[in-house]
Amino acid sequence: MSKAQQHSEEDLRRIIRNNQWVLRLSRNWLVIVLGFLLVYTSLSLTAPVLMKAGYEGAADIVYKIYGPLCHQFAFRSVFFFGEQTFYPREMAGSDLGSFESYAASEPAFAGIDLSMWTSDLQLTSRAFKGNEQMGYKAALCERDIAIYGMMLLAGLLFTRVRHWLRPAPLWLYLILGLMPLGLDGFSQLFSYPPFEFWPVRETLPPYRVITGALFGLMNVWLAFPYLEMSMNDTIESIGAKLEAARQRLTALESMRQAR
Repeated sequence: MSKAQQHSEEDLRRIIRNNQWVLRLSRNWLVIVLGFLLVYTSLSLTAPVLMKAGYEGAADIVYKIYGPLCHQFAFRSVFFFGEQTFYPREMAGSDLGSFESYAASEPAFAGIDLSMWTSDLQLTSRAFKGNEQMGYKAALCERDIAIYGMMLLAGLLFTRVRHWLRPAPLWLYLILGLMPLGLDGFSQLFSYPPFEFWPVRETLPPYRVITGALFGLMNVWLAFPYLEMSMNDTIESIGAKLEAARQRLTALESMRQAR
């Protein structure tokens, strides 16, 4: 066997191996995405469990992992093992006990005006993980948990309809996915400093959950069918290349054996 032929066979085997990996990834893209969503969502929920069990160091690692990805304000978070699941600010007008009423007796908030939107309030409520009375917060806020949790649930449902479901129309995505989230989030954002375009508005927890869940659902309905079509095209293309490479390799091996 000539050196050129040996290199050609080695190149074909490398091409076959690489294409086989791409083919596996393309065929299993949905499992990979759902696995990521499951880990990403569930890991954020381990933080309060670890805090309750007394593993504060391990919980702190989880909070730090999600810190760059979420504001983690206590008054916009989900709490576990405490008197309430949510502790909205008093201005939200919720029937639940307000964040201010609970935080007033917490040493971490001593000297902070809980009624004012200050950097001290933001930083302290971000760092505050909870206590025995209030319970302990998840590492993601209410809206983020709703977004990624719904994406996971909708993705699981997509496994049953992936062969025929068409992508959501863009206008429907804008109306159901972006508009509720934008109206709820930006109407709150622009009421706070430095904007203060209107009186301060603090969103109720159900609104955060509902708008986040709608956004997550519409993300899946819009993106997953497109991903499915793209991966099917990739599978077909890579499959053809893989078959051609195998045939070429078989021909080269036959030529070598005939000599």
